[in-house]
Amino acid sequence: MTGGHDNGKPEPGKAEAGMKDGWFTELSTMWPGMGMSLKVKEILHQGKSEFQDVCVFESETFGTVLLLDGVIQATDRDEFAYQEMIAHLPLCALERPAKKVLVVGGGDGGVLRELARHASLEEIHIAEIDGMVPEMSKKYFPQMAVGFDDPRVHLHICDGIKFVQDAEEGTYDAIIVDSSDPVGPAEVLFEKPFFEALHSAVRPGGIVCTQAESLWLHLDIIKALAAMCKGVFAGGAVSYAYTTIPTYPSGQIGMMLCTKAQGPGQEPLDPRTPRQPPPPGVPKLNIPELRYYTHDVHAPAFALPKFAVDALAGSLTYQ
Repeated sequence: MTGGHDNGKPEPGKAEAGMKDGWFTELSTMWPGMGMSLKVKEILHQGKSEFQDVCVFESETFGTVLLLDGVIQATDRDEFAYQEMIAHLPLCALERPAKKVLVVGGGDGGVLRELARHASLEEIHIAEIDGMVPEMSKKYFPQMAVGFDDPRVHLHICDGIKFVQDAEEGTYDAIIVDSSDPVGPAEVLFEKPFFEALHSAVRPGGIVCTQAESLWLHLDIIKALAAMCKGVFAGGAVSYAYTTIPTYPSGQIGMMLCTKAQGPGQEPLDPRTPRQPPPPGVPKLNIPELRYYTHDVHAPAFALPKFAVDALAGSLTYQ
């Protein structure tokens, strides 16, 4: 799975490469020399979609696990730590409650579940390239897939970049990019043309929040992403926050939060400050109360260790 790659970029893998003696070990050229291992009780699905290798298995300690190209995307036990933060950091930072939001990627439905908590939302759009991911989630991850049951949700199985590029300027209050690692179909979601389209599609004073890798493993990727965002979101603000989650590489995953300039003479929206209340559970959709996100967690999520502050100096708006 971690074989040679001519262009120096990581290559997609397969779940079967990490299966051995009743254990799955997550191996990737994006984190060489290390691997997260989970004991496997039963393989529930193993196959390939039009775009990627897809595997679902039942683990001994983390419940059901979703793998895409051999990389852990979600587990029953800890998925909420990521889904809640990537959704509520941006939405709770807005000065006025969001009405229209777009999710790019996120086909497992976890981010949709979190957005469904926000009563202010009138439209929730999701652009997911791989139709098999929602299918697998509805079958094996019902606690995440409940988001698809919200009548405000519009599912678009399509190229996420084109969907964003085709959006009218200023369409969305917030855009959440729940992408996998920059390998295979998700690679283009880390490139400048996509971020220019995101900037156009979000309204002035709106916010874009994208999955932004691990400080411990991918600091060079984060550094390049932050520098690019600083140029694209000129006049706005660029910030990096993170959450802890055991089954993601190094136990930590980050988000890049970019706010669009509000207008001449106006200060950019500072995403470190929560302005909207934490959203409640939604009993009619079987969505429980929040388990990770609170206002007390919001601001500290942006407090970075010194090595990260030093590496990102000059790119982040608030140091």
